[in-house]
Amino acid sequence: MNNKRPLSGLLSKIVLGTALAASLSGCVALAVGGAATAALSANDRRTIGMQTEDKSINVKAEIKLQQLTGSAGHVNVTSYNRKVLLTGEVRDEAMKQAAEREVRAIDNVVAVINELDIAGPSSYTSRSNDALITTKVKASLVDKKTISATSVKVTTERGVVYLQGLVTPREGNIAADVAKGVAGVNRVVKIFEYIAEEDPRSNQPAPAQG
Repeated sequence: MNNKRPLSGLLSKIVLGTALAASLSGCVALAVGGAATAALSANDRRTIGMQTEDKSINVKAEIKLQQLTGSAGHVNVTSYNRKVLLTGEVRDEAMKQAAEREVRAIDNVVAVINELDIAGPSSYTSRSNDALITTKVKASLVDKKTISATSVKVTTERGVVYLQGLVTPREGNIAADVAKGVAGVNRVVKIFEYIAEEDPRSNQPAPAQG
């Protein structure tokens, strides 16, 4: 009996609901967003404790970097399994290195992937386009039945898609191929942590041979 389809359908609705929640207001937005977050967390390969730790790192890093860059930079922080991805724009090389040092100093951060560009802050149009690309990539991953979409974290900056997560090599390659096929994507960067197919966290069947 194949019970993958109902889960996939649920996740598709979650992705759509999360996107719609951004355009809603008040209690309705909170309810939709909260339900989506709870459902996604339950299927995340990280432990609940690690998810909480990543959220704490994100908050601390965002506060530190806002104080550091002010209006001279625009930095996005994405922590996954205590490995922190920095994307966006900063004024100069000195600010880029300072941003990395600030994040490395946060408790429990084990690595920093510094993808900051030395440039002026991106426009609202550019950021909106990146958000749309991220939503499309996530939805495309959900539609792919041979991988665990909830194990892939998607970040987009100026059309470059960064993929993080706990995945098997097979899943990582499939996710990258899916992202490359989304309109508007200029490049895909894989920052995965790889697990074995037989790892208990890898609950997706390998494709049939022959």
